[in-house]
Amino acid sequence: MKKYCLILAAGDGKRMKSDKPKALAEVLFKPMIGWVLDSAEKAGMDKTAVVVGSGRQQLEDYLGSRGEYGIYEQKERRGTAHAVMAAREFVGSAAKDNAALFICCADAPFTDADTILSSYKAHIESGSDITVISASIADPHGYGRIMRKNGEFSKIVEEKDCTPVQRGIREVNSGLYWFSPSALLGCLDKITSDNAGGEYYLTDAAALLEKRGIYLTENANVVLGANSRRQLAELDRIARDNVLESLMDGGVDIPLSDGVMIAPDVTVGRDTVILPNTIIKGDTAIGSGCVIGPNSYIESCKIGNNVALNNVHASGSTIDDEVTVGPFVHLRPGTHLQSKVKIGDFVEVKNSDIGVSTCIAHLTYVGDSTVGKDVNFGCGCVTANYDGIEKFHTVIGDHAFIGCNTNLIAPVTVGENATTAAGSTITKDVPPDSLAVERGQTRIIEHWEKNSRRKRKA
Repeated sequence: MKKYCLILAAGDGKRMKSDKPKALAEVLFKPMIGWVLDSAEKAGMDKTAVVVGSGRQQLEDYLGSRGEYGIYEQKERRGTAHAVMAAREFVGSAAKDNAALFICCADAPFTDADTILSSYKAHIESGSDITVISASIADPHGYGRIMRKNGEFSKIVEEKDCTPVQRGIREVNSGLYWFSPSALLGCLDKITSDNAGGEYYLTDAAALLEKRGIYLTENANVVLGANSRRQLAELDRIARDNVLESLMDGGVDIPLSDGVMIAPDVTVGRDTVILPNTIIKGDTAIGSGCVIGPNSYIESCKIGNNVALNNVHASGSTIDDEVTVGPFVHLRPGTHLQSKVKIGDFVEVKNSDIGVSTCIAHLTYVGDSTVGKDVNFGCGCVTANYDGIEKFHTVIGDHAFIGCNTNLIAPVTVGENATTAAGSTITKDVPPDSLAVERGQTRIIEHWEKNSRRKRKA
């Protein structure tokens, strides 16, 4: 049987004091709806649609960056059933395809694929019109309560409508459901707004449908969502702890987790050490035996084995095996450091390929350059790649030596085994095996008046 997924994402960000839709609020650097979409994809959904509200364009831009999804607009926010009514066409399509329909909320980032698939199995085996995913939690405040009669699931009562006795029930509705779409279509118009909130609750479908099922998940975090910045921070804490624990279980050493934040899609090899105040995010993959940090920021980088990054800001870069970088280094997008490269303090590299075993020790900028192997940069070198209008390329051959305070005015090529003298501003190509000296003529003015005045004043 096919599986369809409908994600309710029409909530705005007013209570978060945000101009973004609530679904785009980030948990561990990923929008909450991104977490839900990832789980839906892992669960093998055949089609997925999203109900949007305010901030529609922002959501469509994000969804468009990920794939193709059906988009339905809930122009007024009048409850979860009202949101489903806005996507009636999608529900009808699921019914036509004889698919099971999974409905979830975009602000529940811990909706996981295992829970989706296990509840799907229970839904199919029971032949239910609706299967509600529930969880038992210590503090049920704010959640709809699961009502049972003679042990059998009977209905869901929202917090606002609960009696004092019902508020003591700890089994709560997660906001995740499997439906027979044809049965859902048959009861949608029977749902009313006759309740304390004056809204159309999807939970009322549980009382209207005859074949009710329930799946009590062991992952109580599936019920967690965020309506405020404080709640969002709590989700961040939980997600952060889960990621760090998973990495440590996989052989990554995190001796002190203070300030360490690692996005859920990052992969890290065994015996790698992550030191304090290190942030790793985006599409980053780190090999084994590395030392990352302290005080480093890594985004969307591919990092090999036995790499050391100390006080490094790197984004969109590739770092091969046995590279040493830092401290106080900026690696900008398009940088490729080949194996055994050494980058020292206060160096910036941008859109450049740095060859095997090349050393850029300190106080140097290398941009838009191709650098060969075993090249040595002295202190204070610059590839002057921008003339104010266009960017130009610098090429440096194998075994070249770039003397201290050399300015390479691109476009320029320094040949293999060539040397530039310290203090030179190189404006012409340097042939292989040669020395280039390009300095202004030295003038010495003795008894300079300004120095004489200083001397008298002293």
